[in-house]
Parts: sequence; structure tokens; C-alpha cells
Amino acid sequence: MAMIRWGLGRLTFHLLKRRSSLLLKLTAIILAVLFFCEFLVYYLVIFRCNWPEVKTRARDQARQTLDPVLRAMFLADTHLLGEVTGHWFDKLRREWQMERAFQTALWLLQPEVVFILGDIFDEGKWSMPQAWADDVERFQKMFRHPSHVQLKVVAGNHDIGFHYRMTRYKVKRFERAFNCEMLFSWKGVNFVMVNSVALEGDGCTICSKAEEELMDISHKLNCSRQHYPLYRRSDANCSGDDAAPPEERDIPFKEKYDVLSQEASQKLLWWLRPRLVLSGHTHSACEVLHQGGVPEISVPSFNWRNRNNPSFIMGSITSSDYALSKCYLPYEDTVLSMYCGAAGLLVVLLLAHFELLAPRFLFGRHLIRMHTVR
Repeated sequence: MAMIRWGLGRLTFHLLKRRSSLLLKLTAIILAVLFFCEFLVYYLVIFRCNWPEVKTRARDQARQTLDPVLRAMFLADTHLLGEVTGHWFDKLRREWQMERAFQTALWLLQPEVVFILGDIFDEGKWSMPQAWADDVERFQKMFRHPSHVQLKVVAGNHDIGFHYRMTRYKVKRFERAFNCEMLFSWKGVNFVMVNSVALEGDGCTICSKAEEELMDISHKLNCSRQHYPLYRRSDANCSGDDAAPPEERDIPFKEKYDVLSQEASQKLLWWLRPRLVLSGHTHSACEVLHQGGVPEISVPSFNWRNRNNPSFIMGSITSSDYALSKCYLPYEDTVLSMYCGAAGLLVVLLLAHFELLAPRFLFGRHLIRMHTVR
């Protein structure tokens, strides 16, 4: 009787030991995969990005002082989901991705100023006051930054509505939330943030005021930031990993919806005479050379909901020159593949634990163990 009890005790202890070992392995794998895919991967990918070098010239020949270089980050179309159309898990997932990417970029790259080129929110065009306040609070948490880093935002059509839904209330609400200013100068570089939604050209009150303000500061501008791209027929001449898909590049753009009208684009180029234009809205990358040799860079969406491969622009800018480079973020396909691989490994461990694998596989594993022991 004592022998039987002793044998049962050993068997029970052995089963509990195997179960504890299995739980430990499963927990270790799950935690390791979560840590890598939701935290470490952002550091590994963004660590490869470097600030472009820009030629500097002496400001004072006697003292041999050089033009200071301003390090600026440009991202676009974050599209924080709202309470109406945003599923809770989609919102949680996308906002975590953007927060981790932004905070990692701040820590590794140390920019001096960050520009977000419109469509901060997805439902700003119709959100009620409380929903708007909640969205702004979430944005401030996600894109928190040290006091020495400037954060400048531009209004997009999803923030204040398309022209036919834009109201003075929505514009003022956006400007109050983000302390918007049209002209921003630092280290001898002038930036203008254009409310391109207001460039409809129909003489509306908001449009007329926007045009008057642009004319007043036109003589100071040498860089331009806006949401809508300047007029172009399509993305047919765009290329690169983060350009629009090939099947979409030849689709004609609609003026005042996909891009600014030809008239508004010509006005901006004539009034402001910028040396560089950066825009968002299309969610895809593109480089266009406009009349007079003015380059325009369309910045892809920063949200994985809109792209499998988000990215942002890094700019080293002086009062006389600039250099740009692109920093890619982790591909979502890669992260999902890691999760799928980890799930497959967990299934194999469970099947092996309960001895449900094919006999040939178990026999091979047994031979490997015997060879290892010898």
C-alpha cells in the first residue's frame, strides 16, 4: 500500500513538474515576442536612420561662424480614430504603434522641431465638443515631447472638414487646441503653415482671411508646410517603396479634393516663392518638381492603418540650403509574420507536451535526445 502511494506521489510530482515547465516556456516565449514586436523592433529599425548632411556656409567671414543647422522631422496623416467609426482594438493597436514610433524617434534622433502635416484626427470634421477634447488629450499623450522640442501641426480636411463643411468654429477650435501660427522662424529658417483647405478660391470669409495672411508674410517665406499637395495630374511619376501602389498611380486627381486647384497652387508659388514644399493628404510618398524648379515632397501617412510601411522625413535645414532623408518604420507584415511564427512554435510545444505529434516526429526527437545523452 505504501509502495503504491509512493509511486502515485512520484507520478503526480512528475506531472506537475512537466506542467510547470510547459507554462514557463509558453510564458517566456509570449513575453519575449511581445517585447520584441511591441517595443524593441522600433529601436532596431529607427536606429538605422541618420540625419542628412547639409553644406553650411560662413555667416561671418571674420569670425568664421557657420549657418546653424536646424533638425526637423516631418510626418503626416496620423488619423487618430474617433468614437464613431473607430473600433476599440484598431484604435488601441494603431495608437500604440504611433506612440512607440514617435517616442523612439524622439529619443534616438533628437529633433529640434516636429511638423505634422494635417489630418491629425480621423473624425475632427464632425466630432462633438467632448469627443474632440478626448481626442486632443489622447494626441497630447501620444505625441508628448520635451520642452526644448517644438511641435507644429497643420490643419487637414479630417480635422476641420472639407471646404463645404469647414466652419469658423472648427478652425478656431483647432487653432486653440494646438496654438497654431502661420509663420514660424528658427535658426534663420522661415516656415509657413498653410491651411490648404481654405484655398478654395471662392471668396468665402475664411478663405479671404487665409489669403490675406499669406500675402502679408509672403516676403519672409523660404519653406512651406501644408496638408493638400500642390496641383498635379496624378501620381504617375511617383516612385519608391512608399509611393502609391502601381494600380493607383495613373488615377487622375480631383482638384480641390485630392490636390489644390491649379489656380491656388500658382498663387502659393507666386506669393510665397518657397524653396521647398512639404505636404500630406495622399498617404503615399511622391516627389514633384513644380514650375520654377520648386520641389514638393509628399509625406506618407504615419499610421499603419493607412500603410504597411509608414515613414517620415528628416530634414537638416539652414538659411541657405537643406538636405532630406527618409526614415522607414517597421513593416506591419514583418511584425505579423513574427507573431505567426511564435504562434506556430507554441502549437508545436503544446502538441509535443501532450504527445500528439506524428509518431515519426516523436521518434526523431527521441533519437536526437539519445544522441545528445551519449
